[in-house]
Amino acid sequence: MGAFHEPLNIIVTGVGGQGNVLASQVISVAAVEAGYRVAVGETFGVSQRGGSVMSHVRISHDRPYGPLIPRGRAHVIAGFEPVETVRVMLDYANPDTVIIMNNRPNYPLGCLLGEDKYPQPQKILAAVQKMAGRVHVLPATELAKEAGSPMAANMVMTGALAGSGLLPFGREYFVETIKSLFKDHIRELNLKAFTFGLEHIGSNVAWRVSYNENFAGNL
Repeated sequence: MGAFHEPLNIIVTGVGGQGNVLASQVISVAAVEAGYRVAVGETFGVSQRGGSVMSHVRISHDRPYGPLIPRGRAHVIAGFEPVETVRVMLDYANPDTVIIMNNRPNYPLGCLLGEDKYPQPQKILAAVQKMAGRVHVLPATELAKEAGSPMAANMVMTGALAGSGLLPFGREYFVETIKSLFKDHIRELNLKAFTFGLEHIGSNVAWRVSYNENFAGNL
């Protein structure tokens, strides 16, 4: 796999309803189409109620690996929700882990009812930057709205991962996978959202800069 890890350990995390399981499926199918072996493991909280949902994707050149990533061994974490990203990082990140994170929170019921308080965005970002090697925060939900639906934020995140330079195969495999999995206007929506994520991360190469203003403005 050249300069890439063997296996490459990717975690896609968020809460139920954000489409991160579908995103992990797209990543996995694209990797298989590119000629790699893939193992996938998933863990669920009370996903139908906005509970934690985490997918492990392990991409290998030619060896079989177990589906679950060992603790502290994630190379990439794609976080669809800020607090869930931190939660997963506590168990799976290390100083070399790369984080790609959506800046839009999914507030738990307790926060919506005023019983709990969602952490301040600056504290979340500080925690993420302290634990990770590189961090990219993007407005995936806003980009998805521009593409046509906030529900397409999962494809924005997938596009960001595809354009990050962290994978051993090209974006064309993602495009073909999306075309094969979806039809008609859903296909076009997902392709557009994927492209928005791809272009956004490509235009923001200074990953270690502070995203406080952009981050706080969407929380």
